[in-house]
Amino acid sequence: MESGNQTAISKFILLGLSEDMDLQPLLFWLFLCMYLVCVIGNLLIILAISSDSHLHTPMYFFLSNLSFTDICFTSTTIPKMLVNIQTQSKVITYEGCLTQMYFFMIFAELDDLLLTVMAYDRFVAICHPLHYMVIMNPRLCGLLLLLSWIICLIYSFLQSLMVLRVSFCRETEIPHFFCELSQILKLACSDTLINDILLYFVTGLLGVIPLTGILFSYSRIIASIISISSAGGKYKAFSTCGSHLSVVSLFYGAGLGVYFTSGTVRPSRKNSVVSVMYTVVTPILNPFIYSLKNRDMKRALRELFSRGSCSQ
Repeated sequence: MESGNQTAISKFILLGLSEDMDLQPLLFWLFLCMYLVCVIGNLLIILAISSDSHLHTPMYFFLSNLSFTDICFTSTTIPKMLVNIQTQSKVITYEGCLTQMYFFMIFAELDDLLLTVMAYDRFVAICHPLHYMVIMNPRLCGLLLLLSWIICLIYSFLQSLMVLRVSFCRETEIPHFFCELSQILKLACSDTLINDILLYFVTGLLGVIPLTGILFSYSRIIASIISISSAGGKYKAFSTCGSHLSVVSLFYGAGLGVYFTSGTVRPSRKNSVVSVMYTVVTPILNPFIYSLKNRDMKRALRELFSRGSCSQ
């Protein structure tokens, strides 16, 4: 690599969502409340599923893992943002930035793959109900989860290694509230062609393949539901996947918006505002979607709260 103006930097500056000092207290309390709602809501889902033996099924096994992933997903970005607002410091170390980027990519992609696995689970449950427990056995569920983790770890590790070969100039301001890979690469002085190809090709691939799997699963599910003669049967079949479909729509709608806007030449805060949708809003809404639209989850949560009140 050329040395010229390329220097070994020790920190980045996270500009956040706004530079208006009057807005900082509002942003702090808003994101603190959203973070707490996300953590508590997803934690309640995990506790409700683990404490209710009736929910020890493949569908709820993946749902509890999705809730755990959502907690970790938001925890990679929001706490650092809150600390920066509270201390009025926008600095993040080079090592801290790469670490945040590494874990963010792991949990973002894990969210994606878990939604795909859950779509396959619903496909088997509706299209092959008699063989559901045989196909979705504990061994297969464990293997699907393990495979998802392995793919995410390899993907994130590979992207992080590629960032280490990049040199940066003195301009290290990131117009975002966390260290996102595409924003970091735009600050590089060295050639990032290989990084850009890897970023958009692999990220696109890991987005297209799961999305294709989800669309295929739901095309078969819709075809099976249409073939059901009774209206009650159709409603029951659709209600089992309605919550998942809502979450998928939110996640991919926001994710695709970020993916396409990240290709702009000059980074802007508009990208970070769009990112809030899938980094914060979607993980917050997941517990409400699954609890409000699912009778089993509502029953499990009521029993969890009743046991908690009785123990006091």
